[in-house]
Amino acid sequence: MINISEVKIGAEEEELVIEVLRSGRLAQGPMVERLEGAFAAAHDSDYAVAVNNGTTALVAAILALDLQPGDEVITTPFSFIATLNAILEAGAIARFADIGDDFCIDPTSVESLIGPRTRALLPVHLYGLPADMPRLDGIAKRRHLAMIEDAAQAHGARIEGRSVGTFGIGCFSLYATKNITAGEGGVITTGDARVADRIRLLRNQGMRGRYEYVIPGHNFRMMEVQAAIAIPQMQRLKEISLQRRENAAALTEGLDGISGLALPLVPEAREHVFHQFTVRITEDAALDRSEVVARLSEAGIATGIYYPRLMPDYECYQGHPQVGRDETPRARATAAEALSLPVHQYLSGSDLEKIIDAVRTVLT
Repeated sequence: MINISEVKIGAEEEELVIEVLRSGRLAQGPMVERLEGAFAAAHDSDYAVAVNNGTTALVAAILALDLQPGDEVITTPFSFIATLNAILEAGAIARFADIGDDFCIDPTSVESLIGPRTRALLPVHLYGLPADMPRLDGIAKRRHLAMIEDAAQAHGARIEGRSVGTFGIGCFSLYATKNITAGEGGVITTGDARVADRIRLLRNQGMRGRYEYVIPGHNFRMMEVQAAIAIPQMQRLKEISLQRRENAAALTEGLDGISGLALPLVPEAREHVFHQFTVRITEDAALDRSEVVARLSEAGIATGIYYPRLMPDYECYQGHPQVGRDETPRARATAAEALSLPVHQYLSGSDLEKIIDAVRTVLT
């Protein structure tokens, strides 16, 4: 079976983990600081603050803005549920803009939702593709809104040469299957010293010095072992991204022209890092999506559906006072069609040929 994702931990990671274990310093310390420095440098950011996971990164970013009850955050309904859960946990109201053909939030739809209670925009760089940040940044500046970037899947992605996570507060995940992994972990990037300071306080029980409590805080700290696993991968980030783009290019060329198969759109000046290679199985396809998944599985090709339903459609959010009920028809249609194929950096040339041949056989 060719898996949708594959995790390989090498000798460099093992050596750093052993170094941590032998040091006796397991909680947040010098290894975390080293990761923060590497992450900030890779994303052209003044500050990077490591936390225990990507959801925490989003929560801490929203909390750092001091939103008040009733304040609204505009985001996409088509994302992993952590995007919504973080807004709710921070006490804000989630409003949902529609998406475009690039799977990312549509700036025109965003503008139509902005009202007197809107405080922040929270675009998601879905599948590793940056959202249309120049337009969104312009909207945020004109309307005096904060910007939080959900870059959980977009390590190293750029738009017009500028790194994601530098248009506002960037929130990255180091979950097991991400392009850079620590098993669990998260990193927040910002160019604002005040925001960085507040997030550091929030992650450490609101404590500036030992028993010097400045604000009510949390335990958002990253472990040294997590940082040790991620540091060598940060040194290979450009190589990892390049290999994923090359794999995506091979898939795009090999799958072009199949009726009912819409390939990923990569707008000009946006540098995709292909956390996922996501196609759409449209109504013109020879088989529906569930049949395609089953046939590819039989052929030894694992797939993923990211994401089968819109976030606010789940029963637990029905009637929730902090969850908006905005109409997003393009996002709804996409949730019924999206299908991800393997694109990770460990695929061989024969793996790519097998994926292409299997998809072509199934759909033609």
